[in-house]
Amino acid sequence: MRQFFVFIKCELGQTYDVAAALVDQVEEARQVHSISGAFDLLAHFSVDTDADIGRFVNQKVQTIPGIKDTQTILCFNAFTRDHGLGEG
Repeated sequence: MRQFFVFIKCELGQTYDVAAALVDQVEEARQVHSISGAFDLLAHFSVDTDADIGRFVNQKVQTIPGIKDTQTILCFNAFTRDHGLGEG
């Protein structure tokens, strides 16, 4: 599985509606957080290893009503207590 995050800027007054739509309509959404700063939401997604992330964001995320802008962050490795460090 490939993990990535998307910062999402919403139209004014639409943040909670966008968050609900992501959770309800996008099966690959693992978590959606409201955040402070330049963006309104941070969404964590998990897709198949061979998935086209650009196409996924374009077709499944950016088409949700109320989304104004996105920025995608690709993940290379997850470092946690149970995996990611020193495993061969």
